[in-house]
Amino acid sequence: MKTSDFDYHLPEELIARYPLTNRDDSRLLTCFDQMIQHTSFREIVGFISSKDLVVFNKSAVIPARLFGHKETGGKVEVFLERLSEKNKAIVQLKSSTKVAEKQVIKFNYDGKIFTASVLSKNDGFYETQWNANPAELFERFGVTPLPPYLNRDAEPTDKDRYQNVYADPAKKLSVAAPTAGLHFSQDLLQAIQDLGANVANVFLHVGSGTFKPVKADNIADHKMHSEFIEVNKETIQKINQVKSSGGKVIAVGTTTLRALESVFATGQNEYYGETNIFISPGFDFKAVDILLTNFHQPKSSLLMLVAAFVGYSTMKKIYAEALEQQYRFLSYGDAMLLEKA
Repeated sequence: MKTSDFDYHLPEELIARYPLTNRDDSRLLTCFDQMIQHTSFREIVGFISSKDLVVFNKSAVIPARLFGHKETGGKVEVFLERLSEKNKAIVQLKSSTKVAEKQVIKFNYDGKIFTASVLSKNDGFYETQWNANPAELFERFGVTPLPPYLNRDAEPTDKDRYQNVYADPAKKLSVAAPTAGLHFSQDLLQAIQDLGANVANVFLHVGSGTFKPVKADNIADHKMHSEFIEVNKETIQKINQVKSSGGKVIAVGTTTLRALESVFATGQNEYYGETNIFISPGFDFKAVDILLTNFHQPKSSLLMLVAAFVGYSTMKKIYAEALEQQYRFLSYGDAMLLEKA
């Protein structure tokens, strides 16, 4: 299939640049048996039974943006991609002039000078060596990494709202939120628990590549970015038990789905490592039965994932309906609950 097959016109006014006052005030589009219906997110509990398993990605967002200067005085924006060992980090750098290898970037915070030295560049990312623990620096001084398509600076409220209420604070390793979970309030989580539904957790630490557009003309030529996942034995056991008892596996977000399908594709009973799984039409789903997700960008790998899950023609109908009904799109937007075709 062609990347152009996944293009559509997204009006600027439908991009949700700010979250709603209450997390669970979002609208919810549902598609079961290829029938599209419209409801509110609070009604999601009506689509979950005590037999089902709801799986969350508990990876937390690290404040991934820092602002520094070159030795010549030029400003540099540093966007974290991944922390490495021995005070190293993989980052993206934004500057008015080219950043060269061995360049030193200086940061002045709390009256102290911190530095990051550029070691190498590869595919738009820079490996950097820091004179202090970069994880601590980003956590203390970093700015919430809002997606570029929101086209605004982060504000104080984003620190809380661009983070899932169930995110694990000990796992601040994502540079973008697993946004399907942003709709859940503590009350909704309690309602799911009260149903008696099973719950499990995974970790997929989201990289900035999640915003990388598909540039290949043919989607088969697209190279997916790599991200680190953690899926334990207990989660795999729960999935197998639920499926054997006639229940459904509900993935909260494309990151959760990608983590689970990565493990089931290997046949392993747990997995801690990298995945660059690219899910597009024709993919054989082995783990997930129902997907909760937001509305995605045109020509994105996530839109291709949705098409694989519900079928290309159904995906087109869903998006045409969402546009007509003026749903709110992208990270702070509304959600959809989809049954696997």
